[in-house]
Amino acid sequence: MTILCLFSCKKEQKSEYESLKEMYQKSPDLWPKPELDSSVVHKELGMIPKPNYPGGVEPSKGLIQLGKQLFFDNRISQSKQIACISCHHTDQNYTDNRELSLGHNLQEGNRNAPTAMNLSYNTSFFWDGRASSLEEQALGPIQNPVEMNTHLDTVVKRVSEIAGYRKAFKKEFGKDQIEIDDVAHAIATFERSLISRKSKFDYFLAGKQELSESELKGLHLFRTKARCMNCHNGPLLTDGKFHNIGLTYYGRKKYEDLGRYNVTNKAEDVGKFKTPSLRDVMLTGPWMHNGLFGNMDGVLTMYSNGMPQPKRREHQMNDTLFPTTSRLIQKTNLTEEEIQDLKAFLGAITAPAFRIRNPELPK
Repeated sequence: MTILCLFSCKKEQKSEYESLKEMYQKSPDLWPKPELDSSVVHKELGMIPKPNYPGGVEPSKGLIQLGKQLFFDNRISQSKQIACISCHHTDQNYTDNRELSLGHNLQEGNRNAPTAMNLSYNTSFFWDGRASSLEEQALGPIQNPVEMNTHLDTVVKRVSEIAGYRKAFKKEFGKDQIEIDDVAHAIATFERSLISRKSKFDYFLAGKQELSESELKGLHLFRTKARCMNCHNGPLLTDGKFHNIGLTYYGRKKYEDLGRYNVTNKAEDVGKFKTPSLRDVMLTGPWMHNGLFGNMDGVLTMYSNGMPQPKRREHQMNDTLFPTTSRLIQKTNLTEEEIQDLKAFLGAITAPAFRIRNPELPK
């Protein structure tokens, strides 16, 4: 009798995978509560949303196509050799997979080129958030002497000299004269249309595909022990905020970057950078604002170890700009197996590369 009971009880025990499947097959609002700092207001993970256009009005196909042509057109750069696409390749998920991008006269920038995907819901742009709209962002690299190095008047002049562009701008904006704001709006409209394809995780949320055991364990770790949800939450897997994760390299001339502080001049913003979306993250390496980390196992291990926590030296005691790593970054002591499970989940939120056909540019 006792033997039969023990056998029966043992048989009824569920594996960790079966228990997780049971929990995560429910609606996301019924999932286990994520491990969050008390200061964090988060959104639950969800399916990739549709593009968000100004005023909720979907643009014409013609305007998107015009922006696409400008995005691919190297004639708007000073040298006529660099276009937006030069640092945001379609077959590399709109990144260039370089630590630092090359621009005018092969100059190297000081930050990694982030993906141009899924930007339509953003309210700030660039790693330091110095642009408040996609239109403003679009004009930044054009004017940057290290990137496209072009005066905006030159852009208008060159675009206006091309009959195909004059015709397209007339059709979309209803006026004969091309203005730089129209150029920026066209490029920004094309960028807003760039949305990730559905990932395995999206199909899982829709009930159309199951996650593997490792991917499901990784999802649970992402939301709990690994504490990823403190900064990477919501359908786009970012809080859109700025955090210092300990990679300021303060006082080291070669790599020092004060981040958000360069925009706000507030001491508390030293070393803060915008939280990137983790959509398609396995395709957008090397990672971080400086592109110094090309191995995801290494990145996850650093987070597990609590990231760098710089301590003041004697000569820095009165330094009001000395950076402090965010308290959201904590040591989690993930095992090697847990790191691999977390990596598997990052693969599940990575959709196949987004490729589009190069547009025919007006002569």
